[in-house]
Amino acid sequence: MKKQQKSFSPNYAIPPGETLRETLNSLGMTRAELGKRTGLSQQVIKEIVRGDASISTGMASKLEQALDVPASFWIDLEKNYQKSRDRLMGKGAFRGRRIIGRKQGEGE
Repeated sequence: MKKQQKSFSPNYAIPPGETLRETLNSLGMTRAELGKRTGLSQQVIKEIVRGDASISTGMASKLEQALDVPASFWIDLEKNYQKSRDRLMGKGAFRGRRIIGRKQGEGE
């Protein structure tokens, strides 16, 4: 008898800004320092970290230079996030760019 493989489809989507926040924390870098290194405004960085703005190819290149994390990593995070978001929107479980399905007390 053949076993059925189940695919994992989480009921949440994590914006790349979450990973950016964690990366900054692990490097001990402030958003202001990231702004200086990338030339991005504080508002843009805040919107990315909060999940209110997406990471473009150009931004991914700037993040790579500033954080030594490949641009392809940031681009893939954004692409996977959008894919999950679109799937959840089809189920009516998604509002905006924010994370859905977080446990209470997590995040901001």
